[in-house]
Amino acid sequence: MSRTVHDCTAAIASGDTEAFGRFYELWFDHILTEARLASRRDEHFCLDLVQDVMLRIIRSRRVFEHEDGLRRWLHVVVRSCCIDMFRAEARRRRREQTHHSSAEQRDVIHEHDERLTWLESQLTTLGPDDAKLLDMRFRFGWTLGRIASTLGLSTGAVDG
Repeated sequence: MSRTVHDCTAAIASGDTEAFGRFYELWFDHILTEARLASRRDEHFCLDLVQDVMLRIIRSRRVFEHEDGLRRWLHVVVRSCCIDMFRAEARRRRREQTHHSSAEQRDVIHEHDERLTWLESQLTTLGPDDAKLLDMRFRFGWTLGRIASTLGLSTGAVDG
């Protein structure tokens, strides 16, 4: 296994996007679990956290010889990204509390309406399989794990 870890992380470090795709598929569930443990937050927050972790992995270009070292490093990266997200969220809340005027609120509402119009136009172009996934996720409120187990897919595949 350590040779596989070395080969995969070395390929990612060299910029191999296919290697990163394999890494993402293999390690997504592990990183999502770590994100849940670190943040104790909802699935949406954890998925954003996984995204930040994956970006940090790409930027770090670290090569690991053994899986144990990779697991320990991922543990630290998840917690570091989690702290960064908590801090960013706190800063955003402070900004919103101090800078909201009625004019800004109207602008936000207008921007929100524009986004909804765009989203409605995009939803009409979905195929039936994609529409089914969105129904499960957002209409019925299913977690990615539940959708994955129902459809016989990995959580990472459903997320993708």
